[in-house]
Amino acid sequence: MERRTFLKNTAVATAAALGTGLMPGVEANASAPAARPMIKKSLKYGMVTEKLSVMDKFKLLKDLGFDGVELDSPNDLDPKEILAARDKTGLELPGVVNSMHWKSPLSDPDPKKREACVKSMETALRDCKLYGGTTVLLVPGVVNDGITYQEAYQRSQAEIRKMLPVAEQTGIKIALENVWNNFLISPLEAARFVDEINHPLVGWYFDVGNILRYGYPVHWIEVLDKRIMKLDIKEYSLKKQQEEGLWKGFEAELMEGDCNWPAVNKALGKIGYSGWASAEVKGGDRQRLLTISQKMDEVFKAGVV
Repeated sequence: MERRTFLKNTAVATAAALGTGLMPGVEANASAPAARPMIKKSLKYGMVTEKLSVMDKFKLLKDLGFDGVELDSPNDLDPKEILAARDKTGLELPGVVNSMHWKSPLSDPDPKKREACVKSMETALRDCKLYGGTTVLLVPGVVNDGITYQEAYQRSQAEIRKMLPVAEQTGIKIALENVWNNFLISPLEAARFVDEINHPLVGWYFDVGNILRYGYPVHWIEVLDKRIMKLDIKEYSLKKQQEEGLWKGFEAELMEGDCNWPAVNKALGKIGYSGWASAEVKGGDRQRLLTISQKMDEVFKAGVV
């Protein structure tokens, strides 16, 4: 499908689906203040450590106040069991996380490994469609001693373009995440990377906590703007990093690290973000998951009047 045709069809479908956002017979009030963006609460399936069935895990998360959960894909779970749990509990599956992007990164010099990641993404896109989600989280590549920055940039873009036909067939978005991969480590570059691919189904899955090692979340939000498709949230403590080691910074509880959540919420409001935020922190049993749910509520309320 040509990009122009795809964009036209997408725009028409979106307009028909969204309309004006008003109830019939209700006129828009130009002076009314903008509503605060609705953020729905999710987490990663692997964070549930209790040995329960898929159905009981979904029930547990729904009981604890989560709106959704994200699975890895490809996975070994029975799709019928997943859909039955979703439909029975009402817990949504907003997206999936590609399970191959670290083992077979898109920037790898071996074409077979890159192909494996592309194939896994095609499976993930179809799984996401089946689950009723909208995004597949993808690490765009890595830079290391054997992979130069330029090689990673060129290879990753080329491989992502190979996924676009399946993305278009399914209508599922490819959401690139900022991770500690020595790649795309400035917001201007991250925006440019997506803009050069130039497709409405490619954007960013912005991880707020991952940025704190070398930048400020608000700056990224301001630059990425509408390119942000979903959010991962975690905390990071620069004090723990300095005193205990680099990775220890992630052991800070939500609201107890160095993320300025009021500023983050304000920045998200300015760009009109409305959608999902998924916790990506250390999971555990029911009590631990309840704590995460409650802390997420505090995050969403921070600085909100």
